Amino acid sequence: MGKGGGCVPSKKKKPSSLAATTTTGDGIDDDGAANAPIPIEDDQTTNTAGTTTPSITARTIAPPLKIFVVFYSMYGHVESLAKRMKKGADGVEGVEARLYRVPETLSQEVVEQMKAPVKDSEIPEITAAELAEADGFLFGFPTRYGCMAAQMKAFFDSTGQLWKEQTLAGKPAGFFVSTGTQGGGQETTAWTAITQLVHHGMLFVPIGYTFGAGMFKMDSIRGGSPYGAGVFAGDGSREATETELALAEHQGNYMAAIVKRLAQP
Repeated sequence: MGKGGGCVPSKKKKPSSLAATTTTGDGIDDDGAANAPIPIEDDQTTNTAGTTTPSITARTIAPPLKIFVVFYSMYGHVESLAKRMKKGADGVEGVEARLYRVPETLSQEVVEQMKAPVKDSEIPEITAAELAEADGFLFGFPTRYGCMAAQMKAFFDSTGQLWKEQTLAGKPAGFFVSTGTQGGGQETTAWTAITQLVHHGMLFVPIGYTFGAGMFKMDSIRGGSPYGAGVFAGDGSREATETELALAEHQGNYMAAIVKRLAQP
């Protein structure tokens, strides 16, 4: 169409089956430079005034899948695992991990008397309603007689509305823990926490023995189990070893891969 006939899209590259030379209505061969492909970002349209204007083609970029690493840590042992888990999860393309801590239930006076260190102000407290935004979870907590600490239990107790609406049903979750001794509940603390996921209809994702040879080493003390990563805190002075931190990083990476797989159509 000539000028005055409205907007005329510019020529696009012809399929290979139509690459033979053709002739336009003006008797001009429509091959060679006229058939050169036009990059999509440089697409042009001819307007009625005979000039060309760029045409913007929208490209849909999927937002990253979100894993919430939600924990309670009084002396920093669980927090050290949480940070390495975030590193592991962030290593999977298309997945983003976020750190959150649950609210403290003890008074500030009691916390000070227990000589707990100051909490990292860059890690925000999470509300129950915010859980709905995540695609997967890693929950971490110290043990209290083989069960999760009261602070984490209080947080789960605040998720009643999510339970009523089954908002979290079908979402994967895993656990990581801290205990004072080798027989202090590395497995039972995670095992007894599964009930929280069951009532929400969530999927428990253990790490099994996917850590490989690191799960079988007996030459040093190591926390963690097939249920999830773990650390031995002792009297509070013992820090997580590199093996314990590496297991935590592996769990974050493993969970991110599971979340990504479940999100595929």
